[in-house]
Parts: sequence; structure tokens; C-alpha cells
Amino acid sequence: MNKPKRQWQGVTGGRAFGQKAMKIMFRILDVRIGYAIMALVVPFYMLFARKGYMAIYLYFRRQHLYSSLKAFRKTYVNHFRFGQMILDRFAVYAGQKSFRLDNPDNEVFQEMVHSKRGCIIANSHVGNPELCGYLLSQQTKRINSLIYGGEAKEVQRNRSAILTDNNVRLIDVGEDMSHIFVINQALTDGEMISIACDRSFGSAKTVECDFFNGKADFPVGAFTLARQFDVPVIALFVLKITASMYRIHVCKIPVIEANTKREEIYAMTRSFAEILERIVKKYPEQWFNFYKFWKDENVSLT
Repeated sequence: MNKPKRQWQGVTGGRAFGQKAMKIMFRILDVRIGYAIMALVVPFYMLFARKGYMAIYLYFRRQHLYSSLKAFRKTYVNHFRFGQMILDRFAVYAGQKSFRLDNPDNEVFQEMVHSKRGCIIANSHVGNPELCGYLLSQQTKRINSLIYGGEAKEVQRNRSAILTDNNVRLIDVGEDMSHIFVINQALTDGEMISIACDRSFGSAKTVECDFFNGKADFPVGAFTLARQFDVPVIALFVLKITASMYRIHVCKIPVIEANTKREEIYAMTRSFAEILERIVKKYPEQWFNFYKFWKDENVSLT
């Protein structure tokens, strides 16, 4: 295991006034008007956010082996998609009902919802998983979503207002570790826990995985909980397909028997990394880790 040295704490950009203004604007205007403005704004964002731009550019060059010109073009598309998804959130905050969900794996999700056992939802910074909590409403089993702070109060208020109605509870991850007791109780009560499994947030508990033509550290926390409480894990991804449609992909992460629980946890983590790689290959422009994710990124391009 290696302690990760590279982190990017992603939050929704903009000040409170601007965020309130977007919410008001989308009560009147279609979100696609925001897309048109976003297309013009993205080049300036890329110019002044060089670290994030370079991380995504190198991701396309090294992981997808694109030419420099294609990598640059794809980097623009990536930033534009990210901007679209932020606007989509504010459109939902404003009450727009135009988004549809395509859920081909709904049986897998419903099996977990109606089971008496708890469940871990392994999500990632690919696509727009937050939209799932807004649009995939169910009242059968509460989903507890871990959040790591840093967001503006305006975003937090909007999230809480919608998610509470959709049977989703937000759990703040704090330095006092009080969230551990909330998580343990939720799993004991047969509820779901949603955890981002592609960022360690400074934790030393990671395992190195082969991932997309390189090596990367993935956190093991979600899978440690799964083995501790003997609950299943599902990987869930919410990908933007068209201006008004998102597709949800859900799949179970298998438990691979090993000599020790630690080896089982590592195997589950690597299985998640493999599933994540398959999704990212299918939707390459929706990878939103804007920092140096791979351990060998200092290697020169050939």
C-alpha cells in the first residue's frame, strides 16, 4: 500500500450569488441555453485552470493513446461535459423536469433496495452520480451518501432539500470521525451507503491497481466495510447520453474468496477498478478527476 500524494478536492465553482442566479435563471430558461454559453466559456476556463487541463490532456494522451490534436479536442469536450453536468444540477434545483433516466440494470438496483441486508454503492467521479439521487426516487430503503465538505452553502441547501424528499441522507465526513458511527448504524439497519471509490481523500488505506495503461492507488474503505458487515457492493455510474437523458449502469462487485479478509478486500477493490475502466473506455469524455491520478505520470511521452 502507498499513501497517495496527489489530491484534488472538487467542488462546484462560483460564488453564492452566481449559484443563486443560475437557479433563478433556469426557472425561466431551458438548460440548453446554458450549454450554448458554456461552449464559449470553456476555452477561458481551460486557459486559467492549467493543472486540471493538463491532467485531462495527459489522461487522453497516455491512457487512450490519442494524438496530441485529438487529445486537445477531447479535453475541450471533457470540460464542456463537466460544465453541462453542473448546469444540469442547477436546472434540477430550479425545478426543471426535462431529464429522463435510461436504467437497463434496474433489476440489480431493485434487488438491493428490497433486500433486508444493507448494501454499499461504489460510485466515482465519472458521469454525474449526484443526478441519480435527484431523479431515481424510491422510498423503500434509505441511501446514505458520504460527502467530504467544501461545497458552498447554496449547493448544500439545494442538495438537502431534494435528496431528503428522495429518501437520501447526506453524511458529512469530519475529522472527529463521528460519521463512522452513523455508517455502522445505517448498515446494521439494512440501509445503503454510497461512497466514492476512486479518490482516497488523503487516506493511507489504498491498494495499487492496474488501471488504464498505468498504476493507480484506489481506496479500500468501502470494501472493508462490505466485508466487516457482510453486505454486497454494487458499482453505480450515471452517464450523460443526450442533452435530456442519463443512463444508469449498475453491476455487482463479486466477493472473491481468499486466504484472508485483507486479500478479499484488495480483490474487490481491483474488481471495481476493472469495472470502472470498462465504463471509462465507453464514456471517455466523462472522466472528471482533474488531477494527476496515475502514479507513473512523470514518464515522458514517446
